[in-house]
Amino acid sequence: MFVWSYWKTIFTSPASPSNEFCLSKADKEQYEKEERPESQQEILRRAAKDLPIYTTTASRAIRYCDRCQLIKPDRCHHCSACDICVLKMDHHCPWVNNCVGFSNYKFFLLFLMYSLLYCLFVAATVLQYFIKFWTNELRDTHAKFHVLFLFFVAAMFFISILSLFSYHCWLVGKNRSTIETFRAPTFRNGPDKNGFSLGCGKNLREVFGDEKKYWLLPVFTSLGDGCSFPTRLVIMDPEQLTVSSQNEPAKSSGASQPFPPRPLSESQNRLLASDGQWVESGPEEENVKSGRLHHNISDYSVILFMVGGVCLGFFCCCCCCFFKPKKSLGIGWSPVEETLLHRIQSACL
Repeated sequence: MFVWSYWKTIFTSPASPSNEFCLSKADKEQYEKEERPESQQEILRRAAKDLPIYTTTASRAIRYCDRCQLIKPDRCHHCSACDICVLKMDHHCPWVNNCVGFSNYKFFLLFLMYSLLYCLFVAATVLQYFIKFWTNELRDTHAKFHVLFLFFVAAMFFISILSLFSYHCWLVGKNRSTIETFRAPTFRNGPDKNGFSLGCGKNLREVFGDEKKYWLLPVFTSLGDGCSFPTRLVIMDPEQLTVSSQNEPAKSSGASQPFPPRPLSESQNRLLASDGQWVESGPEEENVKSGRLHHNISDYSVILFMVGGVCLGFFCCCCCCFFKPKKSLGIGWSPVEETLLHRIQSACL
């Protein structure tokens, strides 16, 4: 299961927006001719009139990718490493050399879970030999260093992956992506990190599907098409003065309608209501367009993972060298191993 999940995470291509989010040839030519951002946004507003999009940039502009030349669906971002727009992009993972998004997020979670169980299994099976090593009962002198190394590596990766897996479990419960944690999606009423949260149970089913028997298998069972997502927000229609929403507020999760939701009418669409001027994207939007934000997120994860693992391994080795009875040194150890341990002790002192 570990290898299967890892394989699916690596070789599942990131999902891209459908053709309905691409501008028509006439709109594309007109958009390229226009120089004023306000005129360009007016073209995008007309093109997005019937699209199920309810988020904007921080400056209230329609999210448009100049590289892919399409209107970005909700939760979609452009990855500069893959050079495509990825649906429900979470991050670009260097460990799998692929974008983690709508099409393979479930596989990524299962990969972390089975990696965690694998490290736990290795550490548990080596633990008895590690205890014998610690109490000088391990007779095979050539296996001492290997048992010590294997136990510390398994424990190191277990703790590192546990923190990463716990973080993504928290994200699933909140129905957020890593990008949305760093930069909240902007709705008509402003930024809201919990705008797509439907409750812990339904957030979990949105990723793993309705069939619980497939939850632990690396097969695609996520709900929806990746282009539109139900939200928990309610809005006021300025023309009818009635409360409308994509889901029933009392049920908090859109249980009365199929997934994904239907787009609102023009008077109810939170993007198309003109409540201010469209302004040019600021530095934060430019970072997202260029993919620098996505690389920063993945870089932070890699740095945290590596630093935590190295510190843990160094701490464990130091503890072993200092607190292991000194009479074990020179008894059953090869000269190289004994010299190595003495050097570690000297360096730490």
